[in-house]
Amino acid sequence: MNNDHQGTILKGALLVAGTSIGGGMLALPVLTSLGGFLPSIVVYLFCWMFMTATGLLFVELALSMDKGVNLISMSQRTLGWGGKALSWILYLGLFYCLSVAYIVGCANLLSQLLNYQIPDWVSPFLVILMFMPFVFVGTHLVGRLNIFLMAGLIISFVAFLILGTPFVKKELLAYQDWSKSLLALPIAFASFAYQGIVPTLVEYMGHEARRIRIAVCLGTTATFITYIIWQWLIQGIVPTFAPGGLAETLENGQNAVQPLKNFIDAPAVYVVGQSFAFFALVTSFFGVALGLLDFLADGLTIKKTTLGKLFLCALVFIPPLIIALTHPHVFLSALGYAGGYGCALLLGLFPIVMAWVARYRSDLHPPRLLPGGKLLLIIMMLFVVCELILEIRGTLSKF
Repeated sequence: MNNDHQGTILKGALLVAGTSIGGGMLALPVLTSLGGFLPSIVVYLFCWMFMTATGLLFVELALSMDKGVNLISMSQRTLGWGGKALSWILYLGLFYCLSVAYIVGCANLLSQLLNYQIPDWVSPFLVILMFMPFVFVGTHLVGRLNIFLMAGLIISFVAFLILGTPFVKKELLAYQDWSKSLLALPIAFASFAYQGIVPTLVEYMGHEARRIRIAVCLGTTATFITYIIWQWLIQGIVPTFAPGGLAETLENGQNAVQPLKNFIDAPAVYVVGQSFAFFALVTSFFGVALGLLDFLADGLTIKKTTLGKLFLCALVFIPPLIIALTHPHVFLSALGYAGGYGCALLLGLFPIVMAWVARYRSDLHPPRLLPGGKLLLIIMMLFVVCELILEIRGTLSKF
């Protein structure tokens, strides 16, 4: 590929950061509020390092295989048909959980915008009616729309930072409870997820390992810094245990912006915060819906004719819509399941196992972008296992 047509490191980093930063950001301060500001930063630090490492492992795999490779073909090449089948199940589970979360999140915002003048069951239908035509038309239309949505996301975040900073109270950031800090680990996993675009990134950057590694590291670092700023703002403004605070928000399954109006007498801050929530949810939802549609079209060999796309849209939207209608307060739980199981297994454990096979038990001979050898891979496996144990214990405790 000619260098003039290769993506720059900056554009590659923005692709990684843009994929990571999204709707999960609205859940992070709520889940981490019980642990406090400093413990939450430590959780983000570990997730940042881990997800950067697994992303580099995905790059290794993509560079060692044929062009056009994806997560499913990677698993088949390294782990056989059993690995492919399991990756199929995990992929669908992850993307449907995310779809449920974003439908519920968008429906809640719509209900607030309409001042709760419509029944709860109507808003999810309205969300689907607004989103499905864009997804039906396809990536070309959504790509154009996404330019404006990303601009809105950036502008609203900067505005929220400027307007919200005067209301931050240092004493609210001093609270710490390390025993509860791991509650946010599943959603932190989901919020740092970008590995699905690694094959696209590899093609975009001309299969140049050094440039791709820099882009991945820069993109995940930008995500980490953004989350720290966001955490500082929300936890510095909204108390955890006060009536209407973050703990109550967690019980109600709401996003981090909603309790702002209870603690600051500045409507502009709340409006800007809601605008940011809207752009974060919409950009994430479009990405998930399009990714799921393309995955189903490829996996089920459905041609994208008019009838084919109608069927695919039904597969993408109807199952999560049913769950959203029957569980209208599942926003945080859906994101938690997506991160705790889907991201931990598909984007955490799978790349480690696949990289082990590719490095030491196959003829692929991938480039070594992640140092540390077998010892680091074992440590990373243990990290995923610990996370899964915590998630399983948390799930069992709800029954």
